Amino acid sequence: MTTILILLAIVAVLGLWAVGIYNNLVRLRNNREQAFANIDVQLKQRHDLIPQLVATVKGYAEHEREVFQRVTEARAAAMGATTINDKIQAENRLSGALAGLKVSLENYPELKANQNFLQLQNEVSDIENKLAAVRRAFNMATRELNNAVQTFPNNVLAGMFGFQKEPMFEVPQEERAELDKAPEINF
Repeated sequence: MTTILILLAIVAVLGLWAVGIYNNLVRLRNNREQAFANIDVQLKQRHDLIPQLVATVKGYAEHEREVFQRVTEARAAAMGATTINDKIQAENRLSGALAGLKVSLENYPELKANQNFLQLQNEVSDIENKLAAVRRAFNMATRELNNAVQTFPNNVLAGMFGFQKEPMFEVPQEERAELDKAPEINF
């Protein structure tokens, strides 16, 4: 009888321990999803500004049609993405397309003096700064989830319940190459 009580106590402790691990994994997954919801808010604002920015620039740079096409297509793909991972990939493509737009704008000094363009550019810049902040929060939540999913003994239960390592929201490879280059300074 005592042996049965001891075994029941051990099973109960192990059960409570497993429930604790599972609940922690769920909390971490929910934190990651909430962090991405904060990114979604900023992305929506960026998506709303892009058509205005493109329309303003089009009048000045009609021959840059390919750049505008890439930005428009990337925006459409980003708005159509449904899963977190698809959104991350689509937003990285959109960021690359926007970087191409910024480079081509350097050829139009009269556009850079246009008040409407300057205001839109400032708004986009502000949203990009906010995006950087919420991406950091998302990546921290993702790191916490990944640590919990990959460490023992959590990894045993994580695998059983379908938890897996999730991707970070990282700088696209095109932008990373630019960041790795030393800046040019001309006098």
